[in-house]
Amino acid sequence: MKVDTDSVLVPLSVFIAVGYHVFLWNTFKHNPSRTSLGIDSSKRKSWFRDIKEGDDKTGMLAVQSLRNKKMVTILTASVSILILLSLAAVTNNAFKASHLFTTADDIVFGSKNPTIFVLKYASTSLLLAVSFFFSSLAVSYLMDANFLINAIAKKHEGDCDYELTGTGSFREYTRLVLERGFFMAMIGNRVMCVSVPLWLWMFGPLPVCVSSLGLVWVLYQIDFPAVAKISVCK
Repeated sequence: MKVDTDSVLVPLSVFIAVGYHVFLWNTFKHNPSRTSLGIDSSKRKSWFRDIKEGDDKTGMLAVQSLRNKKMVTILTASVSILILLSLAAVTNNAFKASHLFTTADDIVFGSKNPTIFVLKYASTSLLLAVSFFFSSLAVSYLMDANFLINAIAKKHEGDCDYELTGTGSFREYTRLVLERGFFMAMIGNRVMCVSVPLWLWMFGPLPVCVSSLGLVWVLYQIDFPAVAKISVCK
């Protein structure tokens, strides 16, 4: 009996990856001290509060500290778009060579249906495009945060503190821009990570399932550090 492993293992792999991130987000919202995201967010708030108005040295240090995050985000966006363009370039040739993977038993390599073949590349390309989009937004937010933090540090006595609707003050608005930049960068990075198992789908559904389990295990080690709980600032 012929088994359609694509319709079983691939949805299972996607469910594992998405389910893990739902669990991560739920833990982050209700118990942030358990996650590295919550700890980093807490430390960023403390770091931002230490930036004093009129202190040029503190402002310059803050701008330099954000530079590394911008470089990582730009690297993520660059890798995503390069892989996306590479997939577009090799899709036609890969389709012509798909008969090389044809076996009597499709359990390992999965279906060779043209629709499934297109779906493999389309799903990966979509995730890479989403990763590039969010990483680009993150770079934009971080650049704005650089300018705004520098403006806070260079503020002089007598300057106005603008009251912005919904944010309360210029300083609070700057903090929101900074947090959005880090959040967008995190989404772009995670979407690119999730695209790796789907990229391996071209070799069959079995590598997708195995790589998804491996990805979740690695991300769990990163997201849930084995350290004592740290009090998180509200």
